[in-house]
Amino acid sequence: MLTTLTLLSWQAWLTITVILAIFILQVFTRLPADFTFLGALGVLLLSGVLNVNEALAGFSAAGMITVGLLYVVVAGVQGTGGLNWVVKSVLGTPKTVSSAQLRMMLPVAGLSLFLNNTPVVALFIPIVKRWAKAIRISPSKLMIPLSYASIFGGVCTLIGTSTNVIVNGMYHDRYGQSLTMFGIAALGVPCLVAGIAYMVLFSKKLLPEHRGLAVAFENAREYTTEFIVEPAGAIAGRTITNACLRNLTNGFLVEIVRGNRLITAPPPSWVLQGDDRLVFAGGVDLVHELREFVGLQVADEQIFELDAPLRDRCLVECVVSNTCPLIGKSIREGRFRNLYNAGVLAVARNGARLSGKIGDITLQPGDTLLVEAHAGFVPRQKDSRDFYLISGIDDSAPVDKRKAPLAFLIVFLMVALVAAGVTSMLKAAMAAAFLMLVCGCCSFGHARRSVEWNVLLVVASALGIGLALQRSGAAEALANGLLTLCGSSPWPALACISFVTIVLTAFITNNAAAALMFPVAINTVERLNVSVLPFVFCLMVAASCSFASPIGYQTNLMVYGPGGYRFSDYMKIGIPLSLLLLAISVGLAPLIWPF
Repeated sequence: MLTTLTLLSWQAWLTITVILAIFILQVFTRLPADFTFLGALGVLLLSGVLNVNEALAGFSAAGMITVGLLYVVVAGVQGTGGLNWVVKSVLGTPKTVSSAQLRMMLPVAGLSLFLNNTPVVALFIPIVKRWAKAIRISPSKLMIPLSYASIFGGVCTLIGTSTNVIVNGMYHDRYGQSLTMFGIAALGVPCLVAGIAYMVLFSKKLLPEHRGLAVAFENAREYTTEFIVEPAGAIAGRTITNACLRNLTNGFLVEIVRGNRLITAPPPSWVLQGDDRLVFAGGVDLVHELREFVGLQVADEQIFELDAPLRDRCLVECVVSNTCPLIGKSIREGRFRNLYNAGVLAVARNGARLSGKIGDITLQPGDTLLVEAHAGFVPRQKDSRDFYLISGIDDSAPVDKRKAPLAFLIVFLMVALVAAGVTSMLKAAMAAAFLMLVCGCCSFGHARRSVEWNVLLVVASALGIGLALQRSGAAEALANGLLTLCGSSPWPALACISFVTIVLTAFITNNAAAALMFPVAINTVERLNVSVLPFVFCLMVAASCSFASPIGYQTNLMVYGPGGYRFSDYMKIGIPLSLLLLAISVGLAPLIWPF
């Protein structure tokens, strides 16, 4: 082992040093991950370890571009209110962290059996973020389980993860035949069950509690807003609880007006009827949340008469000044829509809850109005004496719920084409993103803002750093050096190859680790004259067991920012999990496929 290390070139030593520096900086400092990774890639480029084409190879990699396109696809589903439906119909409202993790991990793992786990995680990240807020659980308790569940499911089939596809391709090139779709399931399913059980039992204590600034400042101002139950809508005839109006994320139902009857503090079992006027109180995001409900519409009919399509509208907060011409008049009498081409959705006044219809509220100086208007409303009114302050709300365009089925159809076609082998994930994602834009499921501005550029920078940089580890000879030298310690027995050799693969996966990408260790595994099989199957399947599992670091697997990188994690968070929960799955795979594989 020591002899192998002494023969390393300066390029290999520099690469190892740079990777260790990444870990140290991420564990002990708060430098952004994209800054650290880009800096490390720059060092390898300037030192000559990588040339320009090699350093930039990750920025044109199909995997990185696919992830970026999938953010746009998700924006299309989100822009039609589809994510809200998924949260309420699939995930529900669990009361504990463990039950929430289980309800999320099971469908994610199930989808990852037949879909590449990268798009599954990309689709679920915004869903889980919104769901976590609704059930008041920190996203840091759910994001790592989301990534890990997709990995658990991915190792159970040949197409569940790109690692299995790559290993199968190398196996075919070597032996002239392919592995079966569910050939690895006998080993993958026990790993799936053990992985989910481990997360449910131990992750509550091992995962951090990151609430973030958003929770600290939520509900700083309480609005009163009013919605109507559509007579033929999905909510009419359902109780408040069944309509999912009991546990709103950003507010609560105050009262119901039915004809001339006022029902204050309605019970959860109250059955809603068409034309019921529902009065809500809550934070600034309450209106945006309510507009995603199928079967509810804004009570002010003037909203539908605004001279702007839905995709060009936004929500704006306005503080009424003492020189506003509407002071002393009701919103309806002052003809607010005609005067400003904007509709008032909610009103807040000194923390007091206002009663009555929104249109009947008499405006006073200092009232804060939440209005829906054209995107040009803010620049037009920013210098107006009618308002003290005008502030636009990001990502507040009303959703067009009529296009939700179209958005889901686009996602289904993308998945079906890839699963059937008709086209690649990159081409399918590109076509789906294009359709989302041209069909109006999301605007170009929303699509641009939805892309997590910092995640893409980290993924692209990590691919370049992994290439440096291979090209410099450092990865092969480290792997061969460790294998010399295993002797000539097949079981220790299998354990050693799996362990080295897991270690390499923590430093480089899972695909690079699998590609590097496959020839080592084949040479070991031929030297020992044993069956290749336990080695190949254990290699698949080990290459996917990137739990101790966000570097090795792109789904881990994708949840890094949304979960507010640090490197040490992955190490704390991931190292025991990696060792657990290592023991299961190495222990079971020779029993399933004897040497």
